[in-house]
Amino acid sequence: MFKHLDEYRDPALARRLLAEIAGVARGRWVIMEICGGHTHAIIRHGIDLLLPEQLELVHGPGCPVCVTPVGLIDKALALARRPGVVFTSFGDMLRVPGSRESLAQIRSRGGDVRPVYSPLEAVNLAAQNPDRQVVFFAVGFETTAPGNALAVQQAARLELTNFSLLVSHVLVPPAISALLAAPDNRIQAFLAPGHVCTVEGLEAYEAIAARYRVPMVPAGFEPVDILAALLLLVRQLEEGRAGVENEYRRSVRPEGNPAARRAVEQVFEVCDRNWRGLGEIPASGLRLRPEFAAFDAENKFELEGIEGREATMCISGAILRGEQKPPQCPAFGRECTPANPLGATMVSNEGACAAYMHRP
Repeated sequence: MFKHLDEYRDPALARRLLAEIAGVARGRWVIMEICGGHTHAIIRHGIDLLLPEQLELVHGPGCPVCVTPVGLIDKALALARRPGVVFTSFGDMLRVPGSRESLAQIRSRGGDVRPVYSPLEAVNLAAQNPDRQVVFFAVGFETTAPGNALAVQQAARLELTNFSLLVSHVLVPPAISALLAAPDNRIQAFLAPGHVCTVEGLEAYEAIAARYRVPMVPAGFEPVDILAALLLLVRQLEEGRAGVENEYRRSVRPEGNPAARRAVEQVFEVCDRNWRGLGEIPASGLRLRPEFAAFDAENKFELEGIEGREATMCISGAILRGEQKPPQCPAFGRECTPANPLGATMVSNEGACAAYMHRP
């Protein structure tokens, strides 16, 4: 295992790839990474600082926590305040600010908010606490949807009436299409999300590449992965080609993971979804199918009329669209810090602002 990792962190190979990129690149190209894991790897290893100046990397809506709209976070907060509710979530959601506070602040006042490593933990909590309503905040791209689908299926098998999901699942390909269709779009190629493609495969990305004439390369998350993918993208751009080339072959198969996709299709259906920074994108989200409506927290609890309010100084929307970078925000590192965040991009494990704050 360590040999395998060392190969993808080899400084000599990274230098050779950088030299190849510099030798190939002639035009000026704008490339977006659409995964927060890639953003953090790029910033942590200084890849953006080592590339030829004519290549610009911009950060997209690759953090599902970050694109969750404030209104939905406020619904989560309303549930977490309710007596008799155990509100569960992955840990990086706890400090994301809503309109007035965060889940962590509710927890500090005695609210029963619990970070979990898996939605199945929330199912177990519901089974162990039949007198409490257990809600899991189902946030994520296609990568976390299979686990959440299995949790619902398990809750149904156990006939649990006290378990539900607050669903905020979003799908990456429609967001890419929305970015490319924008009149002011300047993105010319994409580092495609490796983990998402591991689940979903390549078909949707091949369709986008063909429609918009943009190269796409699913990449792994080590420095050599990212540089090899960038070299493939630059070659396509310089040669006037636009297709999908798979750098992350050790994980991504063209058909994805059929078992995971099947589980998602059994429990969820496609719906329109509102994204922070991008607005409503048609067919860009997942919701529970009608046969699983009993596990939908928005149906079970009265959450209508809750609308979020963004912090006025926060420019996370522009950052998520790739229009600006975190240091361009006037609040970055001043009014907005990891200890006092104005937006999710500062505290999420995949947020672009958090990546810049922790740059070595």
